[in-house]
Amino acid sequence: MSTGPHDSKPRLIADIGATNARFAIFLRGAVLHENTLACADYPNLADAVQFYLRELGDASLYPVEAALAIAGPIQGDVVVMTNHPWRFSVSATRKQLSLERLIVLNDFTALAMAIRHLPRDELERVGGTTETADAAVALLGPGTGLGVSGLIPTQGQWIPLQGEGGHVTLPVTTERENEIVTHLRRQFTHVSAERALSGPGLVNLYHAICAIDGKPSAALTPPDVTRLGLEENDPVCREVLQVFCALLGTVAGNLALTLGALGGLYIGGGIVSRFGKFFAASSFRERFEDKGRYANYLAPVPAYVIHTEKPAFVGLVRAFDTPGPRWEAKG
Repeated sequence: MSTGPHDSKPRLIADIGATNARFAIFLRGAVLHENTLACADYPNLADAVQFYLRELGDASLYPVEAALAIAGPIQGDVVVMTNHPWRFSVSATRKQLSLERLIVLNDFTALAMAIRHLPRDELERVGGTTETADAAVALLGPGTGLGVSGLIPTQGQWIPLQGEGGHVTLPVTTERENEIVTHLRRQFTHVSAERALSGPGLVNLYHAICAIDGKPSAALTPPDVTRLGLEENDPVCREVLQVFCALLGTVAGNLALTLGALGGLYIGGGIVSRFGKFFAASSFRERFEDKGRYANYLAPVPAYVIHTEKPAFVGLVRAFDTPGPRWEAKG
């Protein structure tokens, strides 16, 4: 990984999702002492960070700076996570942790900063041919929520986007999808893309299909739905995965058109990478390109499933020395 002028000092990097918080120390170009903690085990972010640092057992590794990727909007000093109850002040947390500098950015902004540095052999291409050089890049990823970002080229630099595209209204194409969304509207005042295209979204789709078809539903978790669908042991779970991939294709195509993302579409988030060959054989690609007069515009655009472990770390190490949307507190 590239290094900056202060690389001889330990820096904390952390990818804070709604379920897990992944920590590491970045020192002299290396990512060290990786550890994953369950967010639910700690009352607040600072407590989780302090536990991780105590577990290091080496005072010389205590960081002077930190960069945190947060699953939620970054709009100012007070950060509120979308799918987890943690709420914190960036400036107060910096003081509590005795840091010289604390950088906070959206988790998919951090992932966008990593895209151009990911190993090519850890990217699985699903359709398309060749990306256009120096063209915008699109990024989305279903996990506990649905993250969305992108990269925009300008004057020899790449600018990562910060937004909340996972909360756009979920678009439907088929009558079956319309039935599902109509059912979901009875539960949610707004059926966003995230309500279907996420871990909880898998469960939402499962219960909706069971209700529509008059079938009893079980108390399944997202991993249960995925496992049963991939093993073909449950026809409802199989349909859930099929609908999930189709809807993801429609949302991804919309994003690619919006950004003019001829530089490629990247899929992170942790769910799709578990689908294996099922995803490549699904209707994702067909729906991605199903844009009428602009089908030929999207046909060459490659889609890549990210298989890199902890890819946000790759972007976080660049946040210390690369400008981009974030909130920063200094001592």
